[in-house]
Amino acid sequence: MLKGKTAIVTGGAGDLGSAMARQLAQNGAHVVIWDIVAQADAAAAIERVRAHDRRVEYAEVDVRDRASVDSAIAALPQVDIVCSNAGIVDAQPFLELSGENWQNHLDINLTGCFNVCQAAARRMVADGRPGRIILTSSWVAEIPWPEITAYTVSKAGVNMLVKQTARELAPHGILVNAVAPGIVKAGLAGRQLREEPQYAARVAKAIPLGAPGTPEEIAAAVVYLAGPQTAYMTGSILTLDGGCSLFQFDS
Repeated sequence: MLKGKTAIVTGGAGDLGSAMARQLAQNGAHVVIWDIVAQADAAAAIERVRAHDRRVEYAEVDVRDRASVDSAIAALPQVDIVCSNAGIVDAQPFLELSGENWQNHLDINLTGCFNVCQAAARRMVADGRPGRIILTSSWVAEIPWPEITAYTVSKAGVNMLVKQTARELAPHGILVNAVAPGIVKAGLAGRQLREEPQYAARVAKAIPLGAPGTPEEIAAAVVYLAGPQTAYMTGSILTLDGGCSLFQFDS
């Protein structure tokens, strides 16, 4: 389905990003993993992709650093699909939220997305190639969740970035959409589900379908947005949250 396409996945060494990279490779794409960690620390994610794409590449890229992003884009012979997935979530109650925590979320989750999207779009336009840009948003961009103000605000910004860029890039054949995962067994949420019974109980009440999502389920949606079935879809936020956003949950 994606044969001949080159796909970048930022945050590709993490649980969610590595699942995206693996499924894109399974569907024929040549995958380029970007992450902030050293290549040795991303070895497990790289090897999982290599089973499907022997030419898988890795670049140590800090999405906050525009020069780093531009250099990594320029090093590739072509860019067809970009999954801007790198992000952080660091919980702090609003009254205790530090300026540093706030800024870190904006720098990585929002400015990082901007840097990746603009650099990729400029390359696609310069090459005269249509493309797909897929951002990772979150269900909490629309529905508040306790103690993650900086995260929710940054993801709300991502949603508008999707719509704005989709409008401006459509004449170039560049489609911009997002996946908005709910509570997924990955990263911080995955650790909390394993280690914090109170959090797990809160989650069980918050999800109408009764269970957290998996990285593989989110990755499947990314492949869908990258594929031919969505050639008439741009500016959309595809929510995969088990029904969390259907009602306001008060913890």
